Amino acid sequence: MVSLDDAITAKLETHGETFEILLDPKVFDLMKQGKTFDIVEYMAVEDVFKNASKGTKPAEDKVKEAFGTDDISVIARTIVEKGEIQITAEQRKEMLEAKRQQIITYIATNAINPQTKTPHPPKRIELALEEAKFHVDPFKPLDKEIDEAMKLLRPLLPIRFEKSHIAIKLNGSDYGRCFDDLISYGIIEKEEWTADGSWIGVMEIPAGVINDLTDKLKHQTKGTASVKLIN
Repeated sequence: MVSLDDAITAKLETHGETFEILLDPKVFDLMKQGKTFDIVEYMAVEDVFKNASKGTKPAEDKVKEAFGTDDISVIARTIVEKGEIQITAEQRKEMLEAKRQQIITYIATNAINPQTKTPHPPKRIELALEEAKFHVDPFKPLDKEIDEAMKLLRPLLPIRFEKSHIAIKLNGSDYGRCFDDLISYGIIEKEEWTADGSWIGVMEIPAGVINDLTDKLKHQTKGTASVKLIN
């Protein structure tokens, strides 16, 4: 647990009151990376304050009124997600850029142009988001940010999220070296070994990564891998 001297403050003003918690600065890095974590594990003190620097606490009825619970994990998560964390301007800039890239990468990986059935390059998505004046909120949940980004992109680009099914055939000797790539790109729904020792599988993967997976398998197998789009 982080010491009080090293902790940073997260603050939320609501229902006419101020609520603060003290956190390990590591929370900043976790949020920047978009990771899920148990916020209570990163609290310097498992308590909510009215003024953390003075150690004063709000009345219990005020906490219950504002958050609808006395569960510290729910309260802390709400303060972090809806309030503000006292970080430097440079840290905030880093968080914004890291999250913006996460959003762009996710959309480029999981979305396609329905007219061509091909993914949009990340740069095209980035430029369209700039044109739409999309603003990243470093503390808003990533899925909600992606939803907002897609709403802004649709009037500018033909785009939609889509899963595809592909059939893959590998020589038995190549299966082991390709396995990590297969499971990192999608879900193997069906698989079988043929009489000649080949592996055949059907996978569900984000439509935007079919070309990437195909290129990796071709490289790993020196061109012998077979990848076919089913739907």
